[in-house]
Amino acid sequence: MQSIIRMMTNICSDNLQKSKEFYTRLFDLNVDFDSEWYVHLSSQDSKFELGIIDRSHDVVPKEFQQHPQGFYITFVVDNVDHLFTSIKENEIEVISEPKNTSYGQRRCLLKDPDGTLIDISSPIEGFKI
Repeated sequence: MQSIIRMMTNICSDNLQKSKEFYTRLFDLNVDFDSEWYVHLSSQDSKFELGIIDRSHDVVPKEFQQHPQGFYITFVVDNVDHLFTSIKENEIEVISEPKNTSYGQRRCLLKDPDGTLIDISSPIEGFKI
């Protein structure tokens, strides 16, 4: 068995510039690498990484170049309501405004420029299961 030394998420995009702007505007992410077919973003502490790849690039197998279905990406933040203020100001497509869940999170759902469902959540203080 192998130990995991690093894990990152890569998402496919039809417009790298638009996707890069979406994620860097939403979160405080560094642009570590920016090319015509791939963008690499990371958090200030480098604990979180997100890759954005041109959907039609040769490294993406043809059968995986379609728009996403059946998954979503969750970002856990300190205060989803605070971030939601910025979301409204930046005219980001909102699927669901912040609301409390039965499992102790306050969450909102967004759609990124390529149709990926984005879950932004914050723990509800004092929640007990």
